[in-house]
Amino acid sequence: MKYIEGVQKIESAKELIREIERNGNYNGIDHLFATEEKLLNHLYQLEKEEAKHTIRLIIDVISKHREENQQEVIKYYFITLSSLIARRLEKAKLTARTAFAFNVTCYTLIDMNLKEHNFVEVADELIEFYLYVLAEKKLPSLMHNTVNQVLYYIDEDIKSPLTVEGISKKFEVSTSHLSRIFREHTGVTLIEYINIKKVEESQYYLRFSSCKIADISDQFHFCNQSYFTRIFKKYTGQTPKRFRSSLSGTYFRFVLPTEENVL
Repeated sequence: MKYIEGVQKIESAKELIREIERNGNYNGIDHLFATEEKLLNHLYQLEKEEAKHTIRLIIDVISKHREENQQEVIKYYFITLSSLIARRLEKAKLTARTAFAFNVTCYTLIDMNLKEHNFVEVADELIEFYLYVLAEKKLPSLMHNTVNQVLYYIDEDIKSPLTVEGISKKFEVSTSHLSRIFREHTGVTLIEYINIKKVEESQYYLRFSSCKIADISDQFHFCNQSYFTRIFKKYTGQTPKRFRSSLSGTYFRFVLPTEENVL
C-alpha cells in the first residue's frame, strides 16, 4: 500500500510539472540559469554594481513568468539564492553553524521586508549584505606577515576590548614598531583600523537585530553612545539610527590599499 501511495505521489508531482510547463510563460526563461551563474560570479568577485544589474534581470524574468503570486515566487528565489551564498561561505571559511546563521539572517530580512512593490529594493539590500559577508571572509594578503596576522586577529576578535598595547604584547613586538609597520602597510593607524572594523561589524547588528543602539555601542566597547555615533557617522556618512531605518542604505566597507600606494 505504501509503495502504491508513493508511486501516486510521484505521478502527481510529474503531472504538476507538466501542467506548469504547458501553462507557463517562458519568455526569457531559457537564459535564466546562465544569468544566475553570472550573478554568482559577480558576487564572488565582489562586483557590486554588476551583481545589482544582473539580479534585476532575473527579477524581471521571474516576474513575467509568474504574473500571479509574484511576491511568493520572488521570496523563495531570494531564499534559494541566499542558500547558495551560504554554501559558498561554508566551503570558503565559515563554520557550518555560522553559514546556517547567515542563511537564517537572510530569510529574516526577506520575510520582514519583501512587499509587492519593493522587489528591487530588497534585492539591492541582499546584494549589499552578501558582499559585506563575502568581503569580510577574504584573508588579508599584504606583504608583511605580522601585519596580515594582526589584521586577521582584529577581524576575528573585533568585539573584544582591543588596544595597541594588548595587540603588541600578543604578537611580541613593541607598540612603536607595530604602529609603524601597520601604518606603512595599511595607510591607517592601528587605532583607526580598530574603529573602522567596529563600524563595519556594527552595521550588521543595526540592520539585522533589535538590539538598542546603546547596547550595540557597549558590545563594541565604545566609551559611550555619543562617541559611537560620531565614529559611525565619520565613516558611513550617517548616524546609526538613520542607517538602521534605511533599507536602501549601502554598507561601509574599508578596502586595504595596494602596497604600491602605501609604501
